[in-house]
Amino acid sequence: MRRLGGLTAVVALAAGVGTGLTGSAGAVGTAGPDAGGSTEAPVAVAQSTAQTPPMGWNSWNKFGCDIDENLIRETADALVSSGLEDAGYQYVNIDDCWAEQNRNAEGRFEPNHERFPHGIKALADYVHGKGLKLGIYTSAGTMTCANTMPGALDHEDVDAQTFADWGVDYLKYDNCNNQDRPAVERYRKMGDAIKKTGRPMVYALCEWGENQPWLWGRDAGAQLWRTTGDISDNWASMTEILDRQVGLEKYAGPDGWNDPDMLEVGNGGMSDTEYRAHFSLWALLNAPLLAGNDLRSMPPETTAILENKDIVALDQDWAGVQGHRVRDDGDTEVWTKPMSDGSAAAVLFNRGNSAATITATAAELGLSSSGYRVRDLWSGAETETTGTLEANVPSHGAAVFRVWPATAPVAAAPASSSYPAGHGNAR
Repeated sequence: MRRLGGLTAVVALAAGVGTGLTGSAGAVGTAGPDAGGSTEAPVAVAQSTAQTPPMGWNSWNKFGCDIDENLIRETADALVSSGLEDAGYQYVNIDDCWAEQNRNAEGRFEPNHERFPHGIKALADYVHGKGLKLGIYTSAGTMTCANTMPGALDHEDVDAQTFADWGVDYLKYDNCNNQDRPAVERYRKMGDAIKKTGRPMVYALCEWGENQPWLWGRDAGAQLWRTTGDISDNWASMTEILDRQVGLEKYAGPDGWNDPDMLEVGNGGMSDTEYRAHFSLWALLNAPLLAGNDLRSMPPETTAILENKDIVALDQDWAGVQGHRVRDDGDTEVWTKPMSDGSAAAVLFNRGNSAATITATAAELGLSSSGYRVRDLWSGAETETTGTLEANVPSHGAAVFRVWPATAPVAAAPASSSYPAGHGNAR
């Protein structure tokens, strides 16, 4: 996997910037909000009802139809052994191609005899035994998108009950072969069917944003809804999807999330610098963080990105306010997200083909104070500042900061294992 030069992020010390975030550097305390009573909900508890965006893994981006029960078991093992579970990742999601092409004599899904010989229930039991949750897939049409197995159109009740009987915790419901039937009708029928089972199950609409599901997804019983078509493992695809999230932030919040599609981190089509930007922006957007790489063979660089607990904390903040773009200067942009403890996150994003210096002011972040604590969420470096954030950001990179007003609780200690050693610095 290709790794480009590390991100250099520095807090500017220029004097006389008015009410920005500049000022003299100094180490901040290591006791955090948790020391005096946490302001953030526990991740595992919150995820049980999608109070925060779901986190986990999905088979499609890396493996497509090349899946079997051994892959799912090994991935569950790796999710635990790699430390991803401790970072908040919980769901092990099987995507398309898991079932036989035809239903059985009872009209139910039949797991593929060769690749899933022990069935989905046994797999769910294994995943649950690891303290994790199992997700599954079908489409709101006559066949799934790979045309290898049935969709659930007009079989919603029996399929939802089958999933519940197997112990499924998450359903991704796609949009292929939909017979041109109204989207709201099709997706609401499955939402109603899931409710009838009585089993808690995250319901993820994969309607590709064609009929503005952010307007009706909650009413259809869903906890998240795709806003675009599929992501691909390249810079152009990632940034195109990012642009289509602008303006959707008002529709997201606890139990209802905009979904810009799964993560491509670690799949090899982008550099590590680009993957850090991808991961940072998806976290700022409160996107479901569903890894899509091979967890069994991750290099340290990929693990460090996915397990950066400071970045994950932006995504999982219990208030659930989605981040948004506050400035677009062409190749450079500033994105921000208010946090439940009174701090703000800032992503200084460089789309250009050469390094660029990017600044942001306290006003742009929605903050007003006489001083601020600042943490670089990729390097872990901390400063006390009073003026303007400034970072030298590499091509296709992102500098990410969390900024606390001086009156807020002392910033939490950085998670030293969450970023590559020597990745950045602050002064």
